[in-house]
Amino acid sequence: MTHDDGYFGEDVAARYDDPSSPMFQLDVVTATVDVLAELAGGGRALELGVGTGRVAVPLARRGVAVHGIDLSRAMVARMRAKPGGDAIGVTIGDFATTRVDGTFSLVYLVFNTIMNLTAQEAQVACFRNVADHLEPGGRFVVEVMIPDLRKLPAGQNVVPFHTSPTRWAFDLYDVATQTMSSNYVEVVDGRGRYRSIPFRYVWPAELDLMARLAGLRLHERWDGWARDPFTSDSAQHVSIWEKPTG
Repeated sequence: MTHDDGYFGEDVAARYDDPSSPMFQLDVVTATVDVLAELAGGGRALELGVGTGRVAVPLARRGVAVHGIDLSRAMVARMRAKPGGDAIGVTIGDFATTRVDGTFSLVYLVFNTIMNLTAQEAQVACFRNVADHLEPGGRFVVEVMIPDLRKLPAGQNVVPFHTSPTRWAFDLYDVATQTMSSNYVEVVDGRGRYRSIPFRYVWPAELDLMARLAGLRLHERWDGWARDPFTSDSAQHVSIWEKPTG
């Protein structure tokens, strides 16, 4: 990790695009881009936490003008190396507060990236920053998990989510502060390597309040990109807020 790149330095960037990961499966990416292209409606799109361009690059191929904000130069360099990636404008900075020129018909945050803001104040600031970037009638889309607190029996604060002979991963929760971390232990060439990334989990109702404070209103909420209904059993949600036209 470098200070400038936060928790997503070159060591993470080099391994981030994992073809075996569900988030990189063609059907998942296509479903995501289908929704975002429709919501952009021919206007410009701003991706917060653009990273290696998993979504931005195929969205730009659909003809959507995409700009990105990201703290990690290492991640952005990986996007730049992809076909079409160098055509996507990027501003380096904290997406909670960084401003770019112009307004957008769509701003989006995918794959739990809102939780990279590890304080409630930063998440609130992000919504206000988004509202300032949206044109009237524009939409803000967030894809984020529902915390697995139902998997925590009394006295337990760890939820494992991956085990294999060479890799173990688990989430560590502090329910009093809504902070958590995703932790990874890997064995590479016979040597162990440990990495931990902090997050702040956030509930749908809390996000709705942040949106309201920023002058946005809830438009739709789904279980995922297939637009299935969001229910009490949903493990994640895709939520869309709208900036009023008047």
